Amino acid sequence: MSTGDNTLVKNTSDVHFIDPYEHFKECLRLEVLNKDGKKKFSWLKILHRVLFSYKKKYYFWWRLANYMHTRPSPRMRKWARRINHKLLQKYGADISIEAIIGPGMKINHYVGIIVRAECVIGRNVKLRQNTTIGRKDSENITGKTVIGDNVDIGAHTCIIGDITIGNNTTIGAAAFVNKDIPENSVVYSDKPMIIRSKK
Repeated sequence: MSTGDNTLVKNTSDVHFIDPYEHFKECLRLEVLNKDGKKKFSWLKILHRVLFSYKKKYYFWWRLANYMHTRPSPRMRKWARRINHKLLQKYGADISIEAIIGPGMKINHYVGIIVRAECVIGRNVKLRQNTTIGRKDSENITGKTVIGDNVDIGAHTCIIGDITIGNNTTIGAAAFVNKDIPENSVVYSDKPMIIRSKK
């Protein structure tokens, strides 16, 4: 998501602003080149990884579209939307290019992931299939769903509303979250399995 001066939120717990291009490069360094952050940025190495890795392609093209969307040029924004639409068709993940997501994003399975435009997500988030993150409706255009750093989100999870999830939180599979979660928490939905006879 762009702000008035075309900068991006770097950290959700202590909000800083950095140049969008530097944010773009740092995301590629961690998500495409080397997740432990030990390797320096290199366009040659980035493009080599993208060329031969199906998963790396998603990170590269989504980050590029996200960066292009911060630019003032209407043409670049249009191309950003086209890129994201192609990604949705190919991977089945609908992550808005307006969302703010810190470096180190990790997607285990793409299908069914929905992240709406009003989301602000910190560093090193882990996403899994059939996860929905965003507002309860489209009428409220002011609220945000804020997720801190190092949050691990299980499959089939629903995170809904103008809420804040703290740093270092683990959310179990099939959890429904609609209220604030403090940092260093484990969240799960206690749904008992029901087994009955067919007779």
